[in-house]
Amino acid sequence: MAQTITLSSKAMCEAAEREIETLAIEDAIKLHGGNDVLLVDIRDPRELSRDGKVPGAFHCTRGMLEFWIDPQSPYYKPQFGEDKKYVFFCAGGMRSALAAQTAQRMGLKPVAHIRGGFGAWKKAGGPVEPGDAPKKA
Repeated sequence: MAQTITLSSKAMCEAAEREIETLAIEDAIKLHGGNDVLLVDIRDPRELSRDGKVPGAFHCTRGMLEFWIDPQSPYYKPQFGEDKKYVFFCAGGMRSALAAQTAQRMGLKPVAHIRGGFGAWKKAGGPVEPGDAPKKA
């Protein structure tokens, strides 16, 4: 018998966005480089290598997020203990909505995510460092 999925990923992302702050790309770019903000890139390492990075962003894969936030976890990262605003982003803005919701539910605050993610960042002319993937000839 086939599985019956009762909650779509789209519905989950929409629900997350009702709980968290969503930043327009222009507002997110203005925050870049601020001492009171940490941009958190939750994309897969292959995406960073292929597509590039936001200079100064902290990289945390989505799969390790909860463990890196939790101070009781052996994987805790001190970047999540700083008094900053945590702005999550992914490639297109869906995974980051879920990540920001999770972080907020865990008690991290304030948090937000970037509408449109890294794709919107690049399109809007936000600063980008090239990835390290070899260029195809």
